[in-house]
Amino acid sequence: MSSLVGQRVWVVGASSGIGAALAEELHQRGALVAISARRPEQLDEVARGRFPTVPLDATDRESTHAAATEVRHALGRIDTVIWSVGHWQTFTATDWQADEFAKHVEINLLGLNNVIDATVPEMVAERSGHLVGIASVAGYRGLSGAEAYASTKAAQINLLESMRASLSTKGVRVTTVCPGFVRTDMTATNSFPMPFIIEAEEAATEIADGLEADKPEIVFPRRMAVTMKVARVLPVRVWAAITTRMARSS
Repeated sequence: MSSLVGQRVWVVGASSGIGAALAEELHQRGALVAISARRPEQLDEVARGRFPTVPLDATDRESTHAAATEVRHALGRIDTVIWSVGHWQTFTATDWQADEFAKHVEINLLGLNNVIDATVPEMVAERSGHLVGIASVAGYRGLSGAEAYASTKAAQINLLESMRASLSTKGVRVTTVCPGFVRTDMTATNSFPMPFIIEAEEAATEIADGLEADKPEIVFPRRMAVTMKVARVLPVRVWAAITTRMARSS
């Protein structure tokens, strides 16, 4: 078990949803927290003067590096960086939206790339640190309507898994977080069923518990985790039949 007390944690994407709830949970457990997102007013509402707020646009590499430098000045160093930024918009391959797909890639993948670039090299040099990436169980298998979102989440899962292997020799840990449905601004517009949905505060508790337990992968809620783990190993023909039926009924 690892204590979060005194850990210096930078949460990127903490103006609302899981990131905001997680910043609060980590603070309550004794971590020294700094938070970032694009919306400074909402960051201030989350922090309420208790920890540093550093606005940034993660898709801008220079802005991200400048923010990381500011966080280091505020905390002393960054022990853990948590990626909690996400963009979601449903569309299907029957009505391809190239700009929307590119936006998912720009935010969900290239934004993560910028945060990694601004933090992980220093962790490698110091042979100490922890990268935590919040992906999604949506990245386990392809689903109609999630062509853009699920593919970027699958890429995040693969990236973090690859980095876990590479960085294990450098003293840097990597944790992949895969939530199911969580009640946030991002899911508020969904018109389809969201089984086993939980509140952001419950998600934050799951993540913090997993970090304290040194889990390399944190997946929740349990029923969704089991469902998607099973889906992950189904033969392609079986999964195609299930998802085709789902697409026709929607």
